[in-house]
Amino acid sequence: MKLTKWLYPGMLVKRWLILGLFGLGMVVTGALLTYRYYIEVFPRWELLAALFLVTTGSALIIVGLFKAYRSIVGILAPGDEIVDKVFNRRQLGRGPRIVVIGGGTGISTLLRGLKEYTSNLTAIVTVADDGGSSGRLRGDQGMLAPGDVRNCLVALADKETVMEKLLQYRFSSGELAGHNLGNLLLAALNNVNGGFYEAVKGLSRVLAIRGQVLPATLENVRLCAETGDGEIICGESRIPGSGKKINRIFLDPKVCFPVKEAMQAIQNADAVVLGPGSLYTSVLPNLLVEGIPGALKKTQAVKIYICNIMTQPGETTSYTAADHIRTILDHAGPVVDWTILNKENIHARVLNRYRKEGAEPVRIDEEEIARLGVKIQKGKLAYEEEVVRHHPDRLARQLLHLVLLYRDGGERVVSLNNYRKNASSMGEEKAVF
Repeated sequence: MKLTKWLYPGMLVKRWLILGLFGLGMVVTGALLTYRYYIEVFPRWELLAALFLVTTGSALIIVGLFKAYRSIVGILAPGDEIVDKVFNRRQLGRGPRIVVIGGGTGISTLLRGLKEYTSNLTAIVTVADDGGSSGRLRGDQGMLAPGDVRNCLVALADKETVMEKLLQYRFSSGELAGHNLGNLLLAALNNVNGGFYEAVKGLSRVLAIRGQVLPATLENVRLCAETGDGEIICGESRIPGSGKKINRIFLDPKVCFPVKEAMQAIQNADAVVLGPGSLYTSVLPNLLVEGIPGALKKTQAVKIYICNIMTQPGETTSYTAADHIRTILDHAGPVVDWTILNKENIHARVLNRYRKEGAEPVRIDEEEIARLGVKIQKGKLAYEEEVVRHHPDRLARQLLHLVLLYRDGGERVVSLNNYRKNASSMGEEKAVF
C-alpha cells in the first residue's frame, strides 16, 4: 500500500486529521498550563485559558476523527452497512452452532429465520435432484444438481432480497427456457473452478453468506425407491409420481462419502436439524450418505426433526407425525431426539384446496411418538400464502429456544428475547413467538 496516496488532494481525510492534530496540540498546551498553575503562581485567567484550550482541543479531536472515519467508511461501506457487518461478525458469531440437513424450499425457509440469530450455520444439502433445470444441467454438464444448493445460498445471502431476484430469475423463452440464473452461474463456476464444491465456495464468497452450504456428497448419485409391490424406481423426480407406497429408498451407487467439512460441522454442532422438507426426496437422501448416520449418533448435539405441516401426495400420503419419524429411524437409526410440530389450525379454504390434491395436515399422534423415544415441541408455525409453509421467524425462534435450553439451561434465551424486542423497537416487522 502506498501511504503517500493519502497526501493526494481531494481525499477528504487529511483536513480532518490535521484538525484532530491541531486539537491534540491545544489539549497538550492546556494540560501544561494547568500543571504550571499548580507549581507556580500566575494569574487565574491563565488557568481559565488552559481549561478553554483543553475543552476546545478535545472537541476538535472528536470532530476530526469522526469526520475522517465518515470519509473512509462512506466509501468502503455506505449507509449502515458497516454497523451490519460488525453486528454480523461479533453478535451473530456468538450464536449456537447449528447444522441443517435437507433440501428443497423447506430448509431454505428455516435458514432465512436462523440467520437473524446466528451466523454459525451449516446447510448440508442433497444433490440427488434430477428434475427441471437441475436435471438438464446434470445431463448436459455432468455436474451435481445445483438447485437445492442455490436455494440455500440465496437464503443465507447477506443481501437476500436483491440476490434472490437475480439468482432465482428463470428464463421463459429460447434455449435457456426453464433454467434459472443461479443454476447457470453455479454451472459456470463448476467449469471455471474445476469442481462443484469449489463452485459452491466461490458463490458463497460472492454472496457473503452467513454460514456455509455443503453438498451432502460429491458423488454423482441417483435416488432410487423400492415400492410396496417390489418395483424399483430410479430418479428423484419420478418417485413421487408413482403413486405407490414407498418401502425404502437408497442411493445409486450405494457407497458414497460426504465432504469432510460436513462431518466436522456435525461433530462440533450444538444442534443438528433434519428438515423441514420432502421426507423421501429431500431429508432422507442425505442420511444415506456413508458416514453421516454414524456421525449423528456420535455427536453430542441435540438432534431435532422438523416435521412437515402437510402430507405430500406420492410420498407421505396419510402419514402421521410418528410415521415420518419412524421412517427416518428405519433408514438411519436413532438420529432424532426431538421433533418440532405445528399445532396451528389451517384455514378451511386452504385445506379444501389441499384435500383436492390428496394432502392433509400431518396428524400429531403423541403417544406413538413417545414410544419411539422422541420428545415433542409444538408451536404455531404455519404461514399461509398460496401454499402452507413454516413461518421462518417463528420456526427459528421455536428451534432456538429448544437448542439454548438444551445447551446451557436457558441462560441465553433471555438474550434471544431481548434482541428480538430491540429489533422490533427499531421498526422491523417480526413475528410474535
